[in-house]
Amino acid sequence: MKDRIIAFLQNENKSHAQFAEEIGVQPSGISHIISGRNNPSLDFVIKMLHRYPSLSAEWLLFGREPMYKYVTQPTLFDEEPSESLFEQEREESGDEVPPVVFSPSERPENVPESNKKEPELTVKTEGRLTRVLLFYSDKTFSEYTPA
Repeated sequence: MKDRIIAFLQNENKSHAQFAEEIGVQPSGISHIISGRNNPSLDFVIKMLHRYPSLSAEWLLFGREPMYKYVTQPTLFDEEPSESLFEQEREESGDEVPPVVFSPSERPENVPESNKKEPELTVKTEGRLTRVLLFYSDKTFSEYTPA
């Protein structure tokens, strides 16, 4: 079990001291377990599983894969989904056409007052345009530089 605790700490990028503080045990207790001097107690295992609910008890106790019951948070290196959240929500709602955004002069009068608040826009009027970047859904971009 000590090897799985070490693997968990490496996977979570935690120091022994951070881990001890998070689960509420003495840092020396972690050191004794990691060194092989002591075996983890039932109380230790319960604290660990309580603090990390996504950690698989099967993995921790018996070494049965996977380490986590479910993924709790994607990392920066996970592959991005193929569709944007807007596209997913539109598909789930059954909308065929993207929502229409009205300018203040085009806004229909039957919109409830709570939805009539104008967005706050800041327009910079001084300075000179030097570059425009266009980002596309296929993860490419193009750059426009005025002459």
